[in-house]
Amino acid sequence: MKTREKVSVITLGCAKNTVDSERLLRQLQLNNIDLRTNPSEADTIIINTCGFIDAAKQESVNTILDAVANKNSGLIKRVFVAGCLSQRYKQDLQKEIPEVDLFFGTEDYEKIVNELGGELKKNLLGERILSTPSHTAYLKISEGCDHPCSFCAIPIMRGMHKSRTIEDLVAETKFLASNNTKELVLIAQDTTDYGKDLYYKKNITELISRLSEINGIEWIRLMYAYPSHFPDELINEINSNEKVCKYLDIPLQHISDKILKSMRRGITSRQTKELLYKLREKIPEIVLRTTFIVGYPEETEKEFQELCEFVEDVKFERMGTFTYSREENTVSYELGDPVPDEVKKERQSILMEIQKEISTEQNKNLIGKKLKVLVDGKEGDFYIGRTYRDAPEIDGEVLISNSENEIIPGNFYNAEIYDSNEYDLFAKVKKI
Repeated sequence: MKTREKVSVITLGCAKNTVDSERLLRQLQLNNIDLRTNPSEADTIIINTCGFIDAAKQESVNTILDAVANKNSGLIKRVFVAGCLSQRYKQDLQKEIPEVDLFFGTEDYEKIVNELGGELKKNLLGERILSTPSHTAYLKISEGCDHPCSFCAIPIMRGMHKSRTIEDLVAETKFLASNNTKELVLIAQDTTDYGKDLYYKKNITELISRLSEINGIEWIRLMYAYPSHFPDELINEINSNEKVCKYLDIPLQHISDKILKSMRRGITSRQTKELLYKLREKIPEIVLRTTFIVGYPEETEKEFQELCEFVEDVKFERMGTFTYSREENTVSYELGDPVPDEVKKERQSILMEIQKEISTEQNKNLIGKKLKVLVDGKEGDFYIGRTYRDAPEIDGEVLISNSENEIIPGNFYNAEIYDSNEYDLFAKVKKI
C-alpha cells in the first residue's frame, strides 16, 4: 500500500494568504494527504509567500532558504514555493534558489494538488481547515485590485479586481458557521469595491445583509475599506445591522494633498476629513482603524507634520504605520527613495508615539464600562478576549483575570473593565 505523503504548509504575510492556505489544506485533506503542523515532520514543505514590501519579501526568502537547508540536510524531501513572491519573482527565484523543486502562483491550487498526486475538488473550494481559532474566520470576498496607487505592487501579483458571487460566499459562511465560527472578518484588497465586476455596482451592503442572516454568525467585521467613493448605503448598514461590528478598517496612507495626489489615491484631504466626519456622525459608536505610510519619496518635514497634526486631531481608535518601500514596476519607483531609512524610522516612531498617547487616554475612558467580549484563549494567568473594537491579531486585547467562573474560549461574555494600559484592557466577566 502506498505510503501517504506528509505535507506541511507555512503561511507568511496577510490574512488573505491565510485564507489561501486554509483552502489548500482542505483540498489536500480531501485527497487523503497526511498534513503535518510541524514542518520538521513533513516530506514536502509548501511555503505560501508574501511579496508586498521589503521586510515581507526578506522574511519569505529567509524561510525558503531555511527549508532548502533542511532539504540539503536530508530532513525533508521537497520544497514548493507559492504565493505572492513566487508570482512576482518566479524567474529570479528559480535562478537564485534552484534547490526549490517547484514554484506556483497565487491561485495555483489545482497544480499543487495535482503535483502531490491528488485532484482538485472544485465543488468544495469553499471549504477550509482553519488556522485561526474556530470561532473566528476570515472571509475573502474578492481577489485583486483596480486602484492605481503609485506605491502598490498588489495588482502585479494578484491581478485586477475579481469578486466572488454572493451565493459562493453564503455557502462558505454556512460551512464556517457549521464549524462553530461566530465572528466573520471580511477581507479583500478593497472590500468596498465588492461586486462591481459581477453586479455592475458596489454590492458590499447586500453581501453583508445576506451574511448576517446566517445562523451562528454573531459578529461581521469589515477590513480594508478603500476611502475613495465610499458607498453611503454601507454607512447605514453598519449603523443599523446589529450583527455588524461598529468597526471599520479604512487605510488612508496619508493626508497631505500633495502626497495623496502623487500616491494616486483618488481622494483629497478635504474629502477624507468629510468622510471621517460622516462616519463618526452617522455611527456614534464607530471605531476607526487606519494605516499610514511615512517616508514616501515626496514627503518632506512639512507633509509629515501635517500628518502628525491630523492624527492628533482625529484621534483614531486604532492605527498602524509602514515605512515606504520602493517597489519595482510601480509608478512611484521612478521617484527614487530619497528619504533615508533612519528618517523613515524616526517618523514612524513619532507617529506611533502620538497614537500611543491617544490609545492610552481612550482606554482609560473605558474603565468602569461593560462591553461584550469574545474570548480567544488563555495565556498564562489570563484569558484573552476582544471587544467589537478589536480585530484579531492586529488590535488590543481584553485580559480577563477572574478564575472563579468557568470561561470557555469561543464564547461571548459581559466584561466589566477595571484597568487599562496603552493598548489593552483588564476585565472581569460574566457569561452572556
